[in-house]
Amino acid sequence: MNPAPTPPSSPGSAYVWRVGVAVGITLLVLLLTGLLGTAFGVFLRVLAALLIALPLRAGADWLHRRTKLPTGLALLVVTLLVLGLLMGMGWLFSDRISEQVRGLQEELPRAVRDVQARVQGTEWGQWLSRENIDFTHIAGGTSAWLGRATGIFSSTLSVLADTYVIVFLALFIVIQPKLYRAGLVMLVSKAHRERADQVLDKISDTLVKWVLGRLVSMLAVGMLTVLGLWALGMPMAAVLGLFAGLVTFIPNIGPIISMVPALLLAFFNGGPHMALYVLLLYLGVQTLESAAVSPIVQQRLILMPPALIFIGQLIIGSYTGLLGLTLATPIIAILIVLVKMLYVQDVLGDDSVQV
Repeated sequence: MNPAPTPPSSPGSAYVWRVGVAVGITLLVLLLTGLLGTAFGVFLRVLAALLIALPLRAGADWLHRRTKLPTGLALLVVTLLVLGLLMGMGWLFSDRISEQVRGLQEELPRAVRDVQARVQGTEWGQWLSRENIDFTHIAGGTSAWLGRATGIFSSTLSVLADTYVIVFLALFIVIQPKLYRAGLVMLVSKAHRERADQVLDKISDTLVKWVLGRLVSMLAVGMLTVLGLWALGMPMAAVLGLFAGLVTFIPNIGPIISMVPALLLAFFNGGPHMALYVLLLYLGVQTLESAAVSPIVQQRLILMPPALIFIGQLIIGSYTGLLGLTLATPIIAILIVLVKMLYVQDVLGDDSVQV
């Protein structure tokens, strides 16, 4: 074996040696950090593909058990039904929604400027101005943030690329799930492969139920929001309700995001009283969803404390952006399953803890 390199003996050479070692360690840490970030980005896309593939496969298995159809044919039927439902909804509402989206993109900047003008007209707004708070910067930042929020409805190259990757990954997984599952189990020693199968079964079951629960919650929130805004006489109720339903997929933070454009438009079109009514409507819808809809549709899911979900969203979202924020909850669900089954039950021997 070659001996480890020793630092030079002269003071100048020793200083250069220490600098070189420090630079080398820094570059290595940066390289490892970049690799971990890239690997986690790949993991997020694989997880998104799983959230598409697992429910489709579960639906195909259910249809196979009920009708005795071949599994491949059952999968084709379920996939065509889902695609037909999505295309049918798009065809029915595309014109109306597109018109309201364009209206929303035009109205929101005016609403922001109107709120800015009203705030500057109040005593506390003038006081803030005297304290050198730049309202123009605040409004511009708000407009940019709202532009990113409403950008969910627009197509970008990055979103299209991610969608392409996720859809094709989901297609590969849903066609041959046993192939990839067997590859994962093969990495475990023979003595623990049965337990690995049990863990994968529980993770798959948890993700499927979480997706189905989120879809029901999204539908309920979207419909209730549309009906409530329509009853209040708010413009663009359909697109605001659709936006509220879509972002409900993100627990905790989604409702806050959906409320912002609705409040701005309410303030712009009807003044403070209308904004108050819209605020009460959104709070009522979210309270109903949290107290009634979610407990019913997710009563058999693994229990996830809201504070833990929120902390996970902040940590994961801060490093990975919108995709990480959206998938933070299923990641936490997977971690809870792994901790309970592999650590609490297997290492600590506490079988009283149910997963």
